[in-house]
Amino acid sequence: MISDEFAESRTRRTLTAGGRVLRALRLDGPLTGALAAVITIGFLVVYSASGQNLNVMEHHIANLGVAVTAMIFLARFATPQYLRLFAPVAYVIGIILLIVVDFTGHVGKGAQRWLDIAFIRFQPSEIMKLAVPMVCAWYMHERPQPPTARDLLVLGLLIAIPTALIVKQPDLGTALLIASSGLILILLAGLQVSIILACIPVVAGVAWAGWHFMHEYQRQRVLTFLNPQNDPLGTGYHIIQSQIAIGSGGVFGKGYMNGSQAQLEFLPERSTDFIFAVIGEEFGLLGQLLVLTLYGAIIARALYMAMQAQDTFSRLTGGTIALSFFVYVFVNSGMVSGILPVVGVPLPLISYGGTSMVTLLAGFGILSSLHSHRKLVGS
Repeated sequence: MISDEFAESRTRRTLTAGGRVLRALRLDGPLTGALAAVITIGFLVVYSASGQNLNVMEHHIANLGVAVTAMIFLARFATPQYLRLFAPVAYVIGIILLIVVDFTGHVGKGAQRWLDIAFIRFQPSEIMKLAVPMVCAWYMHERPQPPTARDLLVLGLLIAIPTALIVKQPDLGTALLIASSGLILILLAGLQVSIILACIPVVAGVAWAGWHFMHEYQRQRVLTFLNPQNDPLGTGYHIIQSQIAIGSGGVFGKGYMNGSQAQLEFLPERSTDFIFAVIGEEFGLLGQLLVLTLYGAIIARALYMAMQAQDTFSRLTGGTIALSFFVYVFVNSGMVSGILPVVGVPLPLISYGGTSMVTLLAGFGILSSLHSHRKLVGS
């Protein structure tokens, strides 16, 4: 009895100490806990999907270290006032880097998306995932809402310029994600329903015109989405193998590191874009539902934090970070299960990859900073 009370008291002290550390770092407890759970699952699945490759795990740990450092630094030191002043600077830097990529960028897998600077290799397009919503929120900070026609024109240009540069690389998946983050912010700014309805035929026309400017492989992805069996050993191979992996996992899965599609390397890009299929094969439907539940907790908490913001910049930036994260999850899970075309979007915080993880945790660091400073802003 005494030992049980001692253990319970020690647990309470540990939890209290953990809460003090999070408060000192200006990190939100529920959000940080949910993020940690998803990242832990990511470590387990990447280890299995990579064939127990220790080099891959070393890089994954290094990437996580950089990402967590960025999250803590932004949460602790980046005040809303500083973020608002830095937003246009980050946007301009991102545009310049995208232009540099167009001339001297590193080519990999048929696309010119990377910059090599000393010992660092990164995709400047990832910067724009945060810079675009932040600069749009900066623009709307002192302006009345809903946005006027002039505001919509300016916001449209701020979104269109980086989107066009990224499409040119080509990287249609990232371009669509960045464009969606800008559109989310415009919706959060109070865009009228009448304008939304009027834009539907315009979007349809742009999509029709865009088909003629797409690369051949991008068109094939759309056609493959409509009927993967047209080319089962070519363009349809990825999605067919992914569906086989998910279906063979059933409800409970085949067990950790026992997935045949992943372990025998039938499933392409199993550590990155199609890692959600590995989860389905090894942990089954229940494993996928667990991951989606954790994602839902992250999104719900992030939206709650954004709703408590007391100025326009913080509210729009925080809300866009939360809903953009939802878009990333929806696009990847939909792509892997076959309800969306394959666009090369990683599963957030689980897929192997450095730049994406840094960007995502940096975004949550910004959200944590905005949330922790809300009383100061309102005073």
